[in-house]
Amino acid sequence: MNSQTKGILFALFATFLWSVNMVIASGVKGHIPPVGLAFWRWTVACIVLAPFAAKRTFESLPILKKHFWYLTLTAVLGITIFNTLIYFAGKTTSAVNLSLIAISIPLFIIILSRIIYKEKVSNIKIAGIATIITGVLVLISKGSLQALLSINFTTGDLLMLLACFFFACYTILVRKKPQPLAPKVFLFSVFSIGTALLLPFYIWENINYQKVIFDSTTILITLYVGIFASLVSFYLWNEAIRLIGTSKTALIYYLIPIFSGILAYFFLNQAIGLTQITSMGIIISGLFITAKK
Repeated sequence: MNSQTKGILFALFATFLWSVNMVIASGVKGHIPPVGLAFWRWTVACIVLAPFAAKRTFESLPILKKHFWYLTLTAVLGITIFNTLIYFAGKTTSAVNLSLIAISIPLFIIILSRIIYKEKVSNIKIAGIATIITGVLVLISKGSLQALLSINFTTGDLLMLLACFFFACYTILVRKKPQPLAPKVFLFSVFSIGTALLLPFYIWENINYQKVIFDSTTILITLYVGIFASLVSFYLWNEAIRLIGTSKTALIYYLIPIFSGILAYFFLNQAIGLTQITSMGIIISGLFITAKK
C-alpha cells in the first residue's frame, strides 16, 4: 500500500470516527456539561496512551523543552479550545447550523495552506470544492432554497465558526511537527498539555455551573470520545496530513455529513430520502474532481 492510499484511508477512518461522535452527541445533548465532557474526553485519551508513550516521552524531554511553545500552541488550538467550543456551540444552535458552518474547516485549511505554504489551488480544485459545498448545502437545506435562506445565526454559530478556524490552524501546525518526535510522543504531549490547561476551567464549571454525574451513560460516552474520537482519530488525522498533505486531508472532512447521515439512519432511525442520496452523490463527485491532477 503506497503512502497516498494509506493517507486517504487514515483520513477517511478519522472522519468516520468523528461522524460517530456527532451522532452520539446529538443523542445525549445536555447530559454532560461542555467543559466536563472535554476535560474527561482528553483525560481518558491520556490515560489510554500513557502505557505506550510515557517512557518514550520522558526520553524525549530535551526535544519537548526545545519545542515547548509550539506544542503548547498546538494543544491550545486542537485540544483545549476546539472541542470545548463545539460543545458550547451545540447548546445554543441547531444541528443544521453546525453542519453548515463545519464545511468551513477544509476551506480555512486550504486558504491557510495557500498563505503559509504557498500551496497552489488549481481551477479544477476550486471547481471540485464548489461542487462539494453545493452537495453539503443541498443536504442541510433538504433541497429547499427557502429553508437555506431562513436559517438564523446565533452566538453558538459564531462559536462554531471560531472552532472551525482553530481546528484549521491546528491542522496547519501539525504539518510543522518536529521530525525527531515520534507520533505517539507528539500526541501524548499535546493531549497532556491541552488537558492540563482545561483543568482550571473544569474546576470552575463544577463549582459554579454543573457537576459531571458519572452514571453508565456518561462513562460509555466518555470512553468512546476519549479513545476513538480523540486518541485514534487524531493519530489517523495527523498521519494523513504527513502522508498526503493538509489540503487533500482537509477535503475528506467533507464526507462527515454522508457518514453522519448513514449512521443516523441505522442508529437513530432517521430516514435517508432522495435529497440525502442526491447530496451524497454531489459531494462524492466533488471529491473525485478535486482529486484530479
